[in-house]
Amino acid sequence: MKRERLLNPGPVTLSPSVRTALQRPDLCHREKEFFDLTTSVIQRLEKVYANPGHAYRALVMTGSGTAAVEAMISSLAPKAGKTLVIANGVYGERAATMLSMQGKGHVVLKQEWTDAPDLRAIEDLLSKDSDIKKIFVVHHETTTGRLNDLASIGALAKKYKKPLLVDAVSSFGAEDVQLTEWNIEALAGAANKCLHGVPGIAFVLVKSEIFAAETTQSASLYFDLWQYAKGQGSGVSPFTQSVQAMNALDAALTEFDAAGGWKARHLRYKTLQVRVRTTLKELGIKDLLSDPESTSVVLAGFQIPAGKTYAALHSALKAKNFTVYAGQAKLEGEIFRISTMGDLHDSDIEELCTELRNALR
Repeated sequence: MKRERLLNPGPVTLSPSVRTALQRPDLCHREKEFFDLTTSVIQRLEKVYANPGHAYRALVMTGSGTAAVEAMISSLAPKAGKTLVIANGVYGERAATMLSMQGKGHVVLKQEWTDAPDLRAIEDLLSKDSDIKKIFVVHHETTTGRLNDLASIGALAKKYKKPLLVDAVSSFGAEDVQLTEWNIEALAGAANKCLHGVPGIAFVLVKSEIFAAETTQSASLYFDLWQYAKGQGSGVSPFTQSVQAMNALDAALTEFDAAGGWKARHLRYKTLQVRVRTTLKELGIKDLLSDPESTSVVLAGFQIPAGKTYAALHSALKAKNFTVYAGQAKLEGEIFRISTMGDLHDSDIEELCTELRNALR
């Protein structure tokens, strides 16, 4: 069987041990063995970043990263008052759509997709609109590859005492996250991104004190985090979990911890990304972002040069078992994106660089 090298921002190319974990024996999700497995996964998710005093709880659910984001917004975005949504890409705008569909008040700071969040505009809104109770922001906006400056946004959140709700789906496990320092109330993540699991398990890290101090804001049963918080301390979920995906995440977290955690993964991604970006720069391919130092190590966007098309590039690389990613919405046909997540070897990247030269020279 040919080995497909996925360069899209999840799902990722699986390691042999994660693939093997999918073949573990069938197991009922209501058995003690699965409760123990889930508890182990939860405990390791809670330790990916500094979490002194068990200040944050991880709640796992069956679904995509979008499911985790929707559960976070559904449960924690206030019904009374507004949520400030910082939107400089598809996923910030998607969060605003979720709030609209939930009938919750919000104000959107909508920016050009290639721009960094406007800190002055954020502070202006926070200082003038007392109805804003919380702030939503995407950490790594894979629309462009930009890593939004959570440290600066978190400082404003702290100054104005507005908790952050963070979409960390494409950054969790590879980029720095300082939960308490950045005034994060909750963040959403997924198994099939930087943790190298398979699609099907998503999670939300939530301040532990929330469940005692507040009540849910959710009008949904499945997306109500309070439902998950009731039993998951002992591994019990209120709804059916994807057993096979949990097995895969278990194996992926074992590899993640053995490799050195998020700092090691960050360095690995960066090393691979530098090789790709150097090759593309030699070919005269321009970065999508004018300040490429703000690009996440997870993914970068590049402009399609004149005389070339995404379809032709995709086909040429696909023939060599590499899958690159197109631009979304208004960037479709203008850019291509390359992620260095997953079980990618040095030899894979060297081969990729050769094929990029062949396709784009």
